[in-house]
Amino acid sequence: MGDVAKDLAAGTLGGAAQLICGHPFDTIKVKLQSQPAPLPGQRPKYSGAMDALRQTLASEGPRGLYKGMGAPLATVAAQNAVLFTVRGQLESFFRPYPGASLEVNQQVVCGAGAGVAVSLVACPTELIKCRLQAQSALATSSSVGVAVKYGGPVDVAKHVIQSHGVKGLFKGLVPTLAREVPGNAVVFGVYEMLKQHFAGGRDTSNLGRGSLMVAGGVSGAAFWLAVYPTDVIKSVIQVDDFKNPKFSGSMDAFRKIMALEGVKGLYRGFGPAMARSVPANAACFLVYEITRSSLG
Repeated sequence: MGDVAKDLAAGTLGGAAQLICGHPFDTIKVKLQSQPAPLPGQRPKYSGAMDALRQTLASEGPRGLYKGMGAPLATVAAQNAVLFTVRGQLESFFRPYPGASLEVNQQVVCGAGAGVAVSLVACPTELIKCRLQAQSALATSSSVGVAVKYGGPVDVAKHVIQSHGVKGLFKGLVPTLAREVPGNAVVFGVYEMLKQHFAGGRDTSNLGRGSLMVAGGVSGAAFWLAVYPTDVIKSVIQVDDFKNPKFSGSMDAFRKIMALEGVKGLYRGFGPAMARSVPANAACFLVYEITRSSLG
């Protein structure tokens, strides 16, 4: 198999493993990020991650934790294939000869380039996912339209396209780029740095599964540490009402969150995101590496 085909297959399976392990954490994260700010004297809908988990299980059952998974699962092949394939092609550009190991700073550049490409796939997928995940949290909002009950991913896409055309699916593209480009630069840079550290040099081909899982898990945590406030801004924009939006853009969302809640408003849902990142990314990179090596 060619390198592109290997990256397509390995990236797809790695992304599926990441999604299955991490989606319940992601659902709680989005619920916390997107809940309306409480009025003075009122309590927020969710007091924290555990409260959001309890309310979700009570009202929707365990299936509620996997709400919105259909959209990313349906496109996981495209999204992760783009991420790992573009990264692989950029790696080949830097390699002096086939199979040569890259330096950490070169992996940072490859990750950033892959982040640009994957944003175009991730934006509509995440818009659909976020609107499904957040609809119960938004049910108490007074804004017209945000409390619509979607039947599933296809129903969300249909509603958006009918009212705002295909471009409506790309609402939040700017903060998606602002998350994916630096985030993936950090992920692949940290991942390569840790692999080389564990291997004692640039040849990381003989690393064991434990080392790969640790490197993948830590690199995933580094992603959220680097870009979490941007993800909050992306989420609130993507679940915002199309007809009567609260936010005119990323900077407006940033200013309003800061004015209402301060810095802590930019870190709503941070705990679930970090709790998700380690096992989900450990699974993703392990499955990716195993699949790619097994393909020869």
